[in-house]
Amino acid sequence: MTIIREIQQKDNQAIAKIVRDVLMELGAPKIGTAYADPQLDFLFETYQYPKSKYFVVENNGVVIGGAGIAPLENEAETICELQKMYFLTEYRGLGIGSQLMENCLDIAKNFGYKKCYLETMPYMEAAQKLYKKVGFEYLCEPMGSTGHTSCPVWMIKQLTSDKE
Repeated sequence: MTIIREIQQKDNQAIAKIVRDVLMELGAPKIGTAYADPQLDFLFETYQYPKSKYFVVENNGVVIGGAGIAPLENEAETICELQKMYFLTEYRGLGIGSQLMENCLDIAKNFGYKKCYLETMPYMEAAQKLYKKVGFEYLCEPMGSTGHTSCPVWMIKQLTSDKE
């Protein structure tokens, strides 16, 4: 059975390994990507800050992926970032990512964010297809200070209407 739940401290090692394994599988550089993020090995602790939340996807008790929402550093407080959305190979394309992203975007709205930003790699085409499907649009330049200088694809989604 597959469930989406908030990260627990015991998940730190599993989700860090998934992120690194996926990046290596895709041939991504280690520097300038999530691979080198100092907080990657401590995601539970990282997402204890206000307006931050990380979810893991578990299948029969095994962590198979995850994604989170946090403020976009050095941007308006109304802009969050979809962070560290990665899945083991065999669980991609099954619709789990859509469910996980819906959780993240719902929590972002509940936190009061108006826009959600993300960064990805050009060859992560399946991920970009999913992002576009839920309303993310491409940007011409990066936003904030993510430290992900090797991620040259930037996208943003409006979470609320201008009337809200």
